[in-house]
Amino acid sequence: MISQKLLDIIVCPQCKGPVQLTEAKDGLVCSSCQLFYEIREDIPIMLIEEAKAIPPQK
Repeated sequence: MISQKLLDIIVCPQCKGPVQLTEAKDGLVCSSCQLFYEIREDIPIMLIEEAKAIPPQK
């Protein structure tokens, strides 16, 4: 589990905007860039090239 202290300082590496923990607690989402950053073994993978695009909501 990622600590709240860490979540408070992590930003999206692409736009430097805030990221939110997913409900499943399996990743971090940047709503501005529509990118999903996976969390593996309690470590957020904050590499732009590893991020997954989130499909636009209809």
